[in-house]
Amino acid sequence: GTVASIELDPEFIFLDAEDTKQMSLDYGDPVSGFEVGSIFPMDDNQTWAVFFDYEETGHIKDDEKEKINAKALLKSYKDGAEEVNKERQPGDRYYVTGWDIEPFYDEKTNNLTWSLLLEDENKETFLNYNTRILTREGNISVILVTDPNNREIDKQILDEKILSMLNVKDGNKYSDFDKSTDKEAGFGLSTLILGGAGLAVAKKAGLLAVILAFGKKFGILIIAGV
Repeated sequence: GTVASIELDPEFIFLDAEDTKQMSLDYGDPVSGFEVGSIFPMDDNQTWAVFFDYEETGHIKDDEKEKINAKALLKSYKDGAEEVNKERQPGDRYYVTGWDIEPFYDEKTNNLTWSLLLEDENKETFLNYNTRILTREGNISVILVTDPNNREIDKQILDEKILSMLNVKDGNKYSDFDKSTDKEAGFGLSTLILGGAGLAVAKKAGLLAVILAFGKKFGILIIAGV
């Protein structure tokens, strides 16, 4: 069944799981297999994208919240990106350069957040602003792809118009966990930061143009709002 639902304004484009996968494959980006969908702005002056995954990992304990080792995690990310680059074509490679925001956990919302600075081969900087929403038996991954100059304004759109409209359904909330029946993940927050879908790399070149071209190519009618 559905773990969460979202209501969007018509100013956004929503691609479902299949279309999100196909678009990623088209642009040589990794596919996790856990895609739920992606959201893009209708406004051509905005260059952000949001990618959603849901993974039923089992219930993730949040007892590491005080001891997330940001330095060790960053090194793992850098090494991981180097590995992935071996598979990528020249021109498609990217590098992890540092934390934009070090990982932190909000106990009230059960949201884990961090932001990674990346650069492509042209030294063009962009970032992956990550939120993981812990649920009863899994986690919803939300990745905002933007750049340092637009982070604050794009984050505001994410918070006010997207995440605030995302509703984890009753029965699936983190607090609904039942030790006697539900499976546990067997790992904590640090593994969650490293695991999952890896890095989302949305090409900066006019996202809307990319999407409309994608829609034409596959004859998809792209519907704003779900």
